[in-house]
Amino acid sequence: MRLLQNTNIPFVGVRKIAYVISAILILAGLIGLFARGLNWSIDFTSGVATKVNLLALDSNVAPIQIDELRSVLMNNGYPEAEIQHVGAEESSTFMIKLKSQQADDEVSADTKTRIIEIIRENFPEHVKGRDINTQVILEIYEVGPKVGGELRTQSLLAVCIALVLMIAYIWFRFELTFGLMAIVALAHDVIIIVGIFALTGKEISVQIIAALLTIVGYSINDTIVIFDRIREDLKAKRKEPLAQVINISINQTLSRTIITSGTTLITALALYFFGGAVLNDFAFAIVLGVIFGTYSSIFIASNLVIDFTKATHKEKQTAQHLSKRK
Repeated sequence: MRLLQNTNIPFVGVRKIAYVISAILILAGLIGLFARGLNWSIDFTSGVATKVNLLALDSNVAPIQIDELRSVLMNNGYPEAEIQHVGAEESSTFMIKLKSQQADDEVSADTKTRIIEIIRENFPEHVKGRDINTQVILEIYEVGPKVGGELRTQSLLAVCIALVLMIAYIWFRFELTFGLMAIVALAHDVIIIVGIFALTGKEISVQIIAALLTIVGYSINDTIVIFDRIREDLKAKRKEPLAQVINISINQTLSRTIITSGTTLITALALYFFGGAVLNDFAFAIVLGVIFGTYSSIFIASNLVIDFTKATHKEKQTAQHLSKRK
C-alpha cells in the first residue's frame, strides 16, 4: 500500500531549517535539564509507594476524591505526596508515593506504619469491615537511596549500551558514517524528550526509561529503512550526487514512514487519552518519541550524512563503499 505516489519534496534542500529547529529544541531541553533537573521517581531515589483501595463496603458512603486524600496527607506531614488513580475512578484505588526530600535520605522506619494509621484515622467509614493490611493496603514497598541510585545508574547504562551496539550494527551493515549520524539523530530525540520531561516536571520512572528504550528502537528502525533504500538507490544511480540520491530515497520511503508512524501515533494517543493516569506519562513519552523519531529519520540522520561526508571530503568514497554493500 502506497499512500503517496511520486513525491519530490526537497528534504535535503530544507535541512538547514531542520537543523535550526532541532537546535532550538535541544537548547530548550538542555536549559530544562540544567535549570530544573529531572524529577526522578522513588524507584530511582528513595521513598515508599502504597497502593490502597478505599472503596467502602457501604454503598451509601461517598467515594473519596483524590483532592480529599491529598489534603489529608498534607495535613499529616506529607505535602510532597504524589497520588494518582489506579484503574477507574469509581474503584477508589490510589497509588500514593512518598518521596524522600533528598536522594540520599534514608526512609523512616515507621513511614509504612504511619500511612496505615492516617488512613484508619481519617477514613474510618471506608475501611470499616475490611482487613486494613490486606484489603485496604493492597501493596506497599520501600526503596532505599542505595538501591534507587544503583537502578538509576543501570538504567542510564542500558541506554548507552543500546546506542553503542546500534553504532556497531549500522557500521557493519552500512558504513561508519551512517552509524555515527544515526546515533546523533537518536541522541537528538532522547535529549529533546528528556528535556520536555524536565520542563514539564513529569516524573522519570522505570516505565519512562522503558519508553525511552522503545523510542530508540523505533527511531533506529525507521532510519535503517531509509538507509536501506539509499544503499539500493546508490547501486542504480552511481553517477548521481549523494545528496540527490538521498532525497530520492527519503521520498520513496515517505509513504511507508507516514503509515507506520501514523498507526503507531494513533495507538499511543489512545493510550494517552484513555489509558488512565498510570499509563499517561508512558504514553506521553511514546507520543513524543514517534513524532521526533520520525522527524529525525527524515530530516536529520540522512542529511547529517551529507554534510559530514562533504566536510570530510569523503562523499564519493562513502557512496562507492555503500553501493558495494549487500
